[in-house]
Amino acid sequence: MSKKLLIIESPAKARTIKKYLGPGFKIMASVGHVKDLPVSKLGVDIENGFTPEYATIKGKGKILKELKAAGNDAEAIYLAPDPDREGEAIAWHIADELKKGTGHRDKRIFRVLFNELTAKAIREAVASPQELDRNKFDSQQARRILDRLVGYQISPLLWKRVKGGLSAGRVQSVAVKMICDREREIQAFDPQEYWSLTAHLQSSEPPPFEARFFKYNGKKMDLQKEEETLRIVSEVKDLPFKVSQVTKKKTRKNAPPPFTTSLLQQEAFRRLRFSAKRTMSVAQALYEGMDLGARGQVGLITYMRTDSFRLSDDAVSEARTLIQKNFGKDYLPETPNRFK
Repeated sequence: MSKKLLIIESPAKARTIKKYLGPGFKIMASVGHVKDLPVSKLGVDIENGFTPEYATIKGKGKILKELKAAGNDAEAIYLAPDPDREGEAIAWHIADELKKGTGHRDKRIFRVLFNELTAKAIREAVASPQELDRNKFDSQQARRILDRLVGYQISPLLWKRVKGGLSAGRVQSVAVKMICDREREIQAFDPQEYWSLTAHLQSSEPPPFEARFFKYNGKKMDLQKEEETLRIVSEVKDLPFKVSQVTKKKTRKNAPPPFTTSLLQQEAFRRLRFSAKRTMSVAQALYEGMDLGARGQVGLITYMRTDSFRLSDDAVSEARTLIQKNFGKDYLPETPNRFK
């Protein structure tokens, strides 16, 4: 009996997805991209509309052969690489190769998209498959072609004119310029001396508190010299301090938005000093699924490569149910937060 074939990007997801889809599906992985611009040459026909000249990536011929063989026997083929530009390119190249096989010419090839590895998300995606997205694939192609044109044509110029081993890139060259511009601003900055003064105070009732220097003898002043600052400290350090006014007010702090890729990387560095590479590696593992014992392999976060704050209605509903159950209504806003 033939099965449906679902092709994913990472083999680490296979066990999680297999558990949700059951025996009617055969799950296989492309292990990333299967085709790319060749390493040995530019690989872009500049005279013919900047047409890319793709080649099978070294070591991926065997994987493509296995995918084609499985596709021959499959009832239907579902392509489920990641829901971003790179994932769309992987799906497009796999579909292109599968259509070359004799057993695939009349067979429908579907694209399925899911942003989280949950049973509901995966089953709904398979139940409502889509067509391949040409616009998203073209977007990835344009970026890849620009990467190649800049890298392969400007890097050799750097070797000749500046220093061997240097490289240029669509993104990195712009980033280097921004860093250089900022460094020039720093070098041109004329530093000015200033001092801040803080008193650590303890009243007859706890807790202790701090007071920052603001006025001296009723006059607001900036401390610009060490001698002046030490003189004021000497004059006031043994004097009693009086709290002349206490103002109380309520403040409201909005909940932070969900992480985008950049915000996740920034926060991981700020709190944990993780590099961007380490952060994305950990996030990838959480997305692909962790073994939770009796619950098996479970995906713990949504897809981490995103610039969108949008949350699915199902995720919001589940979060609100969890908050009310564990913490009570006082911790649950009347309406869900929405971020743009």
